Amino acid sequence: MKVIRTEIDDVVFIEPKIFGDIRGFFTETYRKSWFDEAGVPSVFVQDNLSRSKKGTLRGLHYQFRNPQAKLVMVTRGEVLDVAVDIRKGSPTFGKHVKSVLSDANKRMIFIPEGFAHGFVVLSEEADFQYKCSDYYDPASERSVYWNDPAIGIDWSLENPILSEKDKTARLLKDVPEDELPVYKGPHNLQP
Repeated sequence: MKVIRTEIDDVVFIEPKIFGDIRGFFTETYRKSWFDEAGVPSVFVQDNLSRSKKGTLRGLHYQFRNPQAKLVMVTRGEVLDVAVDIRKGSPTFGKHVKSVLSDANKRMIFIPEGFAHGFVVLSEEADFQYKCSDYYDPASERSVYWNDPAIGIDWSLENPILSEKDKTARLLKDVPEDELPVYKGPHNLQP
């Protein structure tokens, strides 16, 4: 497993080792001991899988109570994946990291607690899988507006397919302070 730091210290890209031959390939997508050695917090309690069609944008979602760290990957298709630091007091508050994830590149992203997360589907369809460090809590789920000019994400898309919830999400500046996760300091991630 190769761990690649990003502009935001706590978010890392993970490239697993791929073993391939004429039959196809094999890879381990998660092994707790590897994540522990890399300093990536890795206690997950829930796995999720979504399928979306081209142009669908899901996000930017987060939970202010029971925040979830996520390990995300695409098992079919291609997406542009984005993590936004919305932790009160963080030196990178409002900054984002993005990457193309696909079944071809097999790249994963670890997104720590306190980040808003979203993705847009670039292929005809995509299957998106992710592990979560805490359970889904609908009462504390919130959304930040996908096209918030203060965050400045270049989605390379003008009219995405959005849920009603995502159409009416707030700008980051309008999120009440008590609905923002709190920055608790950096993780001890290894290169």
